[in-house]
Amino acid sequence: MTTPATSAPTVTSTTRVVLRPLSMRQDGDSWVIGRIDTGDFITMPAVGQHAMMLLGEGRTVGDVAQILNDTGADIDIADFVAALDALHFLRSIDDQPRGGPVPPRPSLPWLQPQHVRWLLHPALPWAIPLVISATCAIVIANPTVAPNYRDLVWSPHTGIVLAANAAFGWTLVWLHELGHLTTARAAGAPARFSLSTRLQFLVAQTDVSGIWAAPRRARLTVYLAGMAVNLIIASILVLLVGLIDPHGLTRQLLECVALESLLMLPFQLLIFMRTDLYFVVQDLANCTNLYADGTAYIRYLTRRIRHHGRGTGDTPSDPSRLLPPHERRSVRAYSWVLLCGTTVCLTVAVLVTIPTFVTLLTQLIEELAGRSLTGLLDGTAALLVSASFQILWACAWWRRHGPKIRSHLQAWKHRPSKR
Repeated sequence: MTTPATSAPTVTSTTRVVLRPLSMRQDGDSWVIGRIDTGDFITMPAVGQHAMMLLGEGRTVGDVAQILNDTGADIDIADFVAALDALHFLRSIDDQPRGGPVPPRPSLPWLQPQHVRWLLHPALPWAIPLVISATCAIVIANPTVAPNYRDLVWSPHTGIVLAANAAFGWTLVWLHELGHLTTARAAGAPARFSLSTRLQFLVAQTDVSGIWAAPRRARLTVYLAGMAVNLIIASILVLLVGLIDPHGLTRQLLECVALESLLMLPFQLLIFMRTDLYFVVQDLANCTNLYADGTAYIRYLTRRIRHHGRGTGDTPSDPSRLLPPHERRSVRAYSWVLLCGTTVCLTVAVLVTIPTFVTLLTQLIEELAGRSLTGLLDGTAALLVSASFQILWACAWWRRHGPKIRSHLQAWKHRPSKR
């Protein structure tokens, strides 16, 4: 959603602009500048940041150009202002209001930074390893308290197990995302929950793009907060089992939830799907958008192979050459991780996941006939749980890709006919 804007006024030497509230953070020789409320950031050289500071002081375009020219900088301030307007970084040009995207409403808006500022305390990262170490000590002393795969099947009734485990799983997922949201909010970034898809996976996600304005330590804390929540939950539950030694269903459920919490961690290793660890890798590699740049490089390689095969047309240009050397190396290396990981993941989905789901679903429907009332209810619950995940995935996938598909269909529908 965007606010309406009049046509861009002509920028002259006497033009003055008013900037929107922007965050500016130095990153090596460059500056990361953007809007925390929308999460839109760009990287620009120091001369661009200097120009923005001068414009923000209320100086005219001509004055800014003269000041920069005196320092030996070669920059067209009129074009620079037009670029800032296209990024919706300007509130007004010569007192004419400029439109732009309406900042999305953050999740849990009542949660203020001062409520959760303690989450960024330097001592907190040291407390987490202490809890994990205590859990490891309990497990070493009594290996029977360690979670194992049998803990997931704690009842002979399949439907009850699937429904309860799904409830436990979604609770853990949102606690994981709450870890991201609260730490981002502590750093002053408005974070938002949503459902989305990563290839064949249905995922919950938290938009923390505003965190780009924060120092690296705060950014890494936000990225790792979800995994820390999973480790803390699993550790506390294992400690309870080891210290209290509960029996029966209570112990089974505690062990089940602990294992489910731990099973969420391996997924984060799939960095070709922009998981939590992907953002850690991207940040440590000093890359702006590793996924987008890696995707663009793969498309370039594909076009180059097609060009070589056909032997016609202009040679495609390598988009990675526009990046700084260190970023170019990281993008090219990541592109192979992206390509191989995506290929393997989709292959497993086509050859294993989908056929297995269809087979189990067919068997489940066939077995519902002739069952007792208890068995019928149990089987129906299992069927509903299994189907609901696929429906949610389809809805999230369409919400993400539907507009693009509709635009392609419209373009195809209105394509010029051949005579």
